Amino acid sequence: MIELKCDVMVIGAGHAGMAAALFAAQRGLSVVQAGTTGGIDFGSGFIDVLGVHPVAEKRELDEPWQGVASLRAESSEHPYARLNRDDITDGINAFTDFLTAQGLAFQGNEGRNLRLPTPAGTTKRTYLAPATMAPGATALREKAPCLIVSFDGLKGFSGRQLTETLGKNWPALRSAIITFPGLDGELYPEHMANALADPARRKALAETVRPHLGDARYAGFPAMLGVLDCAEVTRHMEELLGVTVFEIPTLPPPIMGVRLRAAFDRGLHGLGVRTLSQKTVMTARPSPDGFRFRAGGAREEYAISARAAVLATGRFFGKGIRQQTHDMRETVFDLPVARPADPDDWYDDVFFSQNGHPADRCGVLFDDDFRPLNDDGTPFHHRLHAAGAILSGHDWIREKSGTGLAVGTAWKAVNTLAKSLGEAG
Repeated sequence: MIELKCDVMVIGAGHAGMAAALFAAQRGLSVVQAGTTGGIDFGSGFIDVLGVHPVAEKRELDEPWQGVASLRAESSEHPYARLNRDDITDGINAFTDFLTAQGLAFQGNEGRNLRLPTPAGTTKRTYLAPATMAPGATALREKAPCLIVSFDGLKGFSGRQLTETLGKNWPALRSAIITFPGLDGELYPEHMANALADPARRKALAETVRPHLGDARYAGFPAMLGVLDCAEVTRHMEELLGVTVFEIPTLPPPIMGVRLRAAFDRGLHGLGVRTLSQKTVMTARPSPDGFRFRAGGAREEYAISARAAVLATGRFFGKGIRQQTHDMRETVFDLPVARPADPDDWYDDVFFSQNGHPADRCGVLFDDDFRPLNDDGTPFHHRLHAAGAILSGHDWIREKSGTGLAVGTAWKAVNTLAKSLGEAG
């Protein structure tokens, strides 16, 4: 058993967990983080604040902050109702500044949502996009001559499907299927990205693409243009092809998950965070002055003493909530979960209900400082805070609010937690 001590234990390795570990370390707190594969590994890399509101009307938003203000006024239970705009923007700025320093820059549209093409041929609104993807919004808006490049053997991305769908309103959009130089059989974005670390491979790729360009001013590729060197790979491809190059997310497993994981693994280590990768918190014992955790996995086990903790385990996918026949409970501390009393009301009879399912809004109840609550409405522990999808009152998937909500609530939780620890000495 390996003994560890820290100021803050972060439970979870998704966007909220990574953000909480980052923010706590930046405030000079010692941090231990434990968690298994989470939403960050399957994400597109987009940073959504709010893309759809009201959800029942599927109304897509160009002005996310107007939507957030409306949502706050309509639902006091939503996590955004406990945040102001600065909580969200300050958190996102700190989050993206960190990622930029690791080689993953982001771009936005002066407070408005970008509208970007997806591999399915639909469009998506998001607040910030990776800099390698953002030019796709300009190409789409201008309906500029554009070539979509897809590859033999790469699943989860079809240039033909994209052009057939978007091409109805974008006549200058074309696609081509080519062979990726030097790789045979089934292709994976991570392998392609690693291959493009070699400038010679980029030149070979450009030579294969160039005959298909025609009058194109843009070339869209599936997201595979490098890992943490994606800015350099994209710049080099633009130089070789003489057009603006942008990426389009692929279906999971996406390269952006690999990029984000690599950025956080490297960057958090540099800030002194002790990361227990692929380790699960198995027991948690609160005490008046903090917590005692036991975490482990296939090999080592750890006993961690922490003065405070952030719960960021997500819901069902992250195994933050366990569903039983007649109840739902949070898995680490056995906290109560807000959900309809009758299990028959947890899910709508229509699987693809436009309103979603009540279970999609379940989670732990929390106070203004994002401390989880007991059944009687009192905080479970004065130094336990929660962030991200584990919180009740939101449907981040349908709202398109996932990363903004995760980062904003982590920012507020860590600010409050840091103040509490500072006052305690």
